Amino acid sequence: MNSDKTIIIAEAGVNHNGDYGKAVEMVYAAKEAGADYVKFQTAVPELVISTIAPKAEYQKETTGEGESQLDMCRKIHLKLDAYARLAGVCREVGIGFMSTPFDLVSIDCLEPLGMDFWKIPSGEITNLPYLRKIARLGGRIILSTGMCELEEVEQALRVIEAAGTPRRDVALLHCTTQYPTQMCDVNLRAMEALRSLGAGAVGYSDHTVGIEVPVAAVAMGASIIEKHFTLDKSLPGPDHRASLDPVELARMVSAIRNIEAAIGSGMKTVAESERPNITVARKSIVASRVIRKGEILTEDNITVKRPGNGISPMMWDDVVGTAAIRDFDYDSLIEI
Repeated sequence: MNSDKTIIIAEAGVNHNGDYGKAVEMVYAAKEAGADYVKFQTAVPELVISTIAPKAEYQKETTGEGESQLDMCRKIHLKLDAYARLAGVCREVGIGFMSTPFDLVSIDCLEPLGMDFWKIPSGEITNLPYLRKIARLGGRIILSTGMCELEEVEQALRVIEAAGTPRRDVALLHCTTQYPTQMCDVNLRAMEALRSLGAGAVGYSDHTVGIEVPVAAVAMGASIIEKHFTLDKSLPGPDHRASLDPVELARMVSAIRNIEAAIGSGMKTVAESERPNITVARKSIVASRVIRKGEILTEDNITVKRPGNGISPMMWDDVVGTAAIRDFDYDSLIEI
C-alpha cells in the first residue's frame, strides 16, 4: 500500500448539508485543489443513531441543543441513491470517489461502486459485525483510530484478518476525534506506535485548524492524509468550522507535495543542483605570499582560501614541509 506519493483525501463528509448540488460542487472543488480522493459519508441515520443518543459537545456548539443527534443527521445526509451518481461525477471529473459507510445497509449501497478503499471511521472500530462485513469484501481498508487505545486497534486488525482481509491491505490513520483538535492533543508520534502493528501503511486524519499538522505528519512519514473541507465555513452544520475552505485545501495539497519532494531518498550525497557550488564555497591551499621555487612550504607562506578547485585543505599535512615545485604568486593555487 506504500508509495512515494502521499494519498490526499479531501473529506467532504456531510458538509454538503444534504444538498446534492453542493456535494457535486465539492467534487469539483476537491479536484481543483489537487486532492487524490473526495470522500463523503453514507448513512441511514435511523440505523446509526438511536433516539436517545446525545450530541457531542462540539455539535451542540455548532448546531445548538434544540434537536437530537438523530434529527441533526437526518437533515445533513444524502439519500442512498445519491452516491452512485456522485461516483459517476468523480469519474467524469477525474478524482477518486470514496465514502465512509456508517451502517450495514450503507456498506451494501457502496459495494457496487468499485471504491479503491473502504474507509472505516473511528467510531466503528469496535463494531465487530461491521468490521467483519467490510473485511469479507476483500478490498483495501483505511481504518481511522481516533478514541482508541493501541490494543483496541490491534483487536480490530485481528477481526479484519480473521474475516479475510490481510493486515498488509489495511492502512491505519492516527486521529484525534475532537473538532477542532487542540495542538496539545494531536500526538503525531502516535503514528510510530501504529507502525508497530505491522499494517500496510500509516497515515493521519486531521481535525486541527489550519494545515500545519497534516504537513508535519507527511514529514514524519504519513502515507495518507485526510482533511475535512467545506465550500463555506459559515454554513450551518457540525463540521464546517473545523474544515478548510477550497483555497486552504489547495494550499495544504501544495505544501504536502513540496514536503514530499523535500524528504528525498534519505541518502546523504551531493545534489546535482549544488555540485557547481563546491568550487565556489570550498577552499584550497594557496600562497599567502610570493613563494620561490624550491622554498619549503610552511604555515608561514601558505594558507587556505576560496575557490575550492585546488588542493583540498584536508591535504594540509601532506603539503607542509614539501618544496615548492615552481614560483607561486600571492593567492595562487599551490601545486605539489
